[in-house]
Amino acid sequence: MPTTRSLTIRDALSVSLTVGAYGVAFGAASVAAGFSVLQTCLFSLLTFTGASQFAAVGVVASGGAAASAVAAASLLATRNALYGIQLAPLLRVKGLRRLAASHLTIDESTGVALSQIARGTDAMRAGFWFTGVGVFVFWNIFTLLGAVGAKALGDPASWGLDAAVPAAFLGLVWPRLTTNRLRVVAGVSMIFTLLVTPWLPAGLPIIASVVVAVGFGWSK
Repeated sequence: MPTTRSLTIRDALSVSLTVGAYGVAFGAASVAAGFSVLQTCLFSLLTFTGASQFAAVGVVASGGAAASAVAAASLLATRNALYGIQLAPLLRVKGLRRLAASHLTIDESTGVALSQIARGTDAMRAGFWFTGVGVFVFWNIFTLLGAVGAKALGDPASWGLDAAVPAAFLGLVWPRLTTNRLRVVAGVSMIFTLLVTPWLPAGLPIIASVVVAVGFGWSK
């Protein structure tokens, strides 16, 4: 029978590999936008937040100024600060470990950590670290592959990699929708996100869906 730790590692690895593979699309898109292979790889190593990276590259690719690219990326990255506030009491790290934790605080590490609640605090911490490190390693490996093989890859969208990340998150969220209220919140959030997508920049519709969660929280 699988142990709690092995189940947590399985969850972390499945998300890490799935999401990390999407780095191929970023690497190809970045080079296509005019960034060098080195710049692209440094972007993933030092920034390491996929939505912000895609937003910045998208702005540059469409002819936008560097300041606009930085602003778009920074706006999307604010969600990581909110994750950090939630995870700090759980991780309780200091010094270099705190710096490492802040760099690894992303959607996926937060999602896997919170999905381990039923398995206990140790499993939540393990989920955070295994997922954060796993995504970091795979994301950077595949970023390099995508950047180097950009011409051979062609249009990244044709590979269907854009469906990998939503599928990974659906796998994390689905088991947690244990009540009708949670299912309603998830459904309304999805509809709201689809409705505002035509009017908001890429990445912001998901952030905007927090309005739905806040509304349901107040009505409770």
